[in-house]
Amino acid sequence: MDVMDSFQGMFDKGVAAVKGTVSGVAVEMLPFMQGFVRLCTDGWEQGWHERNGGNLTYRMTDEDVRSSQSFFYEQPSSWMPMGVQADNLRGAFFAVTGAGRFMRNVQLDVAHNVGIVEINGAGDAWRIVWGLRDGGLPTSEFPSHFMIHSVRMQATGGASRVLYHAHPENVIALTKVMPLSSREFTRALWKAMTECIIVFPKGVGVVEWMVPGGADIARATSELMKTYDACIWASHGLFASGPDFDMTFGLMHTIEKAAGIHVKALMLNGGSSDFPNTITDDGLRAIVQELNLPVNEAFLS
Repeated sequence: MDVMDSFQGMFDKGVAAVKGTVSGVAVEMLPFMQGFVRLCTDGWEQGWHERNGGNLTYRMTDEDVRSSQSFFYEQPSSWMPMGVQADNLRGAFFAVTGAGRFMRNVQLDVAHNVGIVEINGAGDAWRIVWGLRDGGLPTSEFPSHFMIHSVRMQATGGASRVLYHAHPENVIALTKVMPLSSREFTRALWKAMTECIIVFPKGVGVVEWMVPGGADIARATSELMKTYDACIWASHGLFASGPDFDMTFGLMHTIEKAAGIHVKALMLNGGSSDFPNTITDDGLRAIVQELNLPVNEAFLS
């Protein structure tokens, strides 16, 4: 009996270990998490995430929650107040990158570097229900993400689900030399490359430098993102939002590419933005009319 009991104990431990492994793998294999991981990897490979820079959040669908719920922790973390509140995000679930965790490591160990958090019924606190192992916490900028998600959800009728923050170097460089004006930045980017006004016809918002992670920058960004799909943080980086991972990454990629073209054009033109050849406002209007774009008319002369 002693031998059988010992064998049974070893068997039970083995089953538990297998269940734990399956639990870890299963969430990582779900389509929404694979998309999440791919965006993190793509951003790292672009060079936008030095050290632990940048973060990503995704507001999960009901189906996402159902498909992953059986793998949630039996005992979630304690509720943590955010200092901000949103009625339209009560009870929501988010996939989120971890504070101090590196984008380059997400693909190597998802459950260590990414978590799923649940928002409480009051819409003002979160708790970890999966991932962020070894004492991890959501990104320190989660309150900013949360407020912007609330605004984008309202502005898009619920379509916007992804919010991505990165440190693309050309965008940051331009904040050193250009007026921190949404209109000035938008016009420069629109005129840098034909596709830009198609990809972001409402323009790009610009926030002056502020301490990251605080309520002030969260409020300033949220206010601008009532209008814009993307927002630049001076000397810091770029926020992009979208309905899915491809559209959000594509928006970030397009803005940074246009910024790079503008930087090179300035260098080739002796630092002057009075370029011999550029897209005119009449040209921009022709694109808008041809494709029936919801353009921000205030940014056209």
